[in-house]
Amino acid sequence: MSNKLHIVSLGCTKNLVDTEVMMGKLQNFELTDNNEDADVIIVNTCGFIDAAKEESVNTVLSLHEARKEDSLLVMAGCLSERYQEELSQQMPEVDIFTGVGDYDKIDELLIEKKSRFSDEVYLIDGAERVVTGSSYHAYIKLSEGCNQTCSFCAIPSFKGKLKSRDLDSIAKEVESLVKKGYWDFSFVSQDSSSYLRDQNIRDGLSLLIQRIELIEGVKSARILYLYPSTTTISLLKNIAKSDIFHNYFDMPIQHINDDMLRMMKRGFGKEKTLELLNFMRQLPNSFVRTSFIVGHPGETQEMFEEMCDFAQNFGFDRINVFSYSDEETTTAHEMKDKIDEQTKTQRAEILGEIAAECTQKSLEAEVGKTVDIVIDGESEEHEFLLSARELLWDREIDGEIYVNDRSDDSCELEFGKIYPAKITELVGNILTATVDNAPRTN
Repeated sequence: MSNKLHIVSLGCTKNLVDTEVMMGKLQNFELTDNNEDADVIIVNTCGFIDAAKEESVNTVLSLHEARKEDSLLVMAGCLSERYQEELSQQMPEVDIFTGVGDYDKIDELLIEKKSRFSDEVYLIDGAERVVTGSSYHAYIKLSEGCNQTCSFCAIPSFKGKLKSRDLDSIAKEVESLVKKGYWDFSFVSQDSSSYLRDQNIRDGLSLLIQRIELIEGVKSARILYLYPSTTTISLLKNIAKSDIFHNYFDMPIQHINDDMLRMMKRGFGKEKTLELLNFMRQLPNSFVRTSFIVGHPGETQEMFEEMCDFAQNFGFDRINVFSYSDEETTTAHEMKDKIDEQTKTQRAEILGEIAAECTQKSLEAEVGKTVDIVIDGESEEHEFLLSARELLWDREIDGEIYVNDRSDDSCELEFGKIYPAKITELVGNILTATVDNAPRTN
């Protein structure tokens, strides 16, 4: 088999981890950015909502149009898993279909040139990954599937119930990556605060924190995707006590109106939400990110306005806004009182503007502070500007800082190192900083 590989990862960071597992199994291939030159093209798809499904299908078809003769086109991941029969009938352009259970068997599938769908989701257990995009940061997957029954979410229908990785498996993966020079980690899953509940352990994340703190070489960590009904004040206190885990709180609440939260089958109400968010916000150097859904069936104008008022006044650092997507296999799909597309679009635009204002206020509050940053490389803006991020922030989603000055111009800054920096200005939505040339040593 020829050995040039072009691989595309769509959707969330959990998909990215799975893509990196496939790359680890195909290290005998030469990676190429030129899909027209590739012998094998793999698209790891997302099947969460309509926009993601459309992007996945369009990406596959676009790559097919430009690929060379005799190349193999593989469609993997969530969309393939969710629509196995339909896609195999409707997309003859694809040579191999595979879902969410065979990422570590991708080398075998290419040899066999056959589609395969395992009955179980894939949980990383000793597989070697090729970490992409960073020389110091990696995402670590905690689990697959989800035990929640949110009205709008189809994930349990094709990924099943929660299946947590063993703590030792996670620790071994982190230890292996530390030996390769990685020291900053983001822990992810569909519902991270339920980690190990399928093994009858109620506070698995606190155990995870304790275990990761024992690994020499881990300097920085954060947890993504906390779920309100399974997040406790005790867990938040354990995060706050950690010398390694940041007070970084990514908790998608989706709404704030009590009636809408019940319709969404979220398992919690406004009172619990406020208790958790207020506790997060009062912790030192905390960063609070959330997401909201607009246009869920039954959402009245009054409910929407309550959500907007809350989003505007709470003080979130970042907000993601999603329009409701009417997904088959979900309970919301069967609900009446559907919101028309025009209204959903209008509401998304209104809340999107509020989200942008919240981000701007959060960035403005950084000006004048001295914070730890990590230099990632040269910026795309100008050859004399370096691109960095606050160490507190997640690498993919929270923003960029331009380093435009240093205390000693004769000293070269090193990529992937932590530096104390003075935030000097906000230009548009980009912070600028002056860096002390002495990197942190711990």
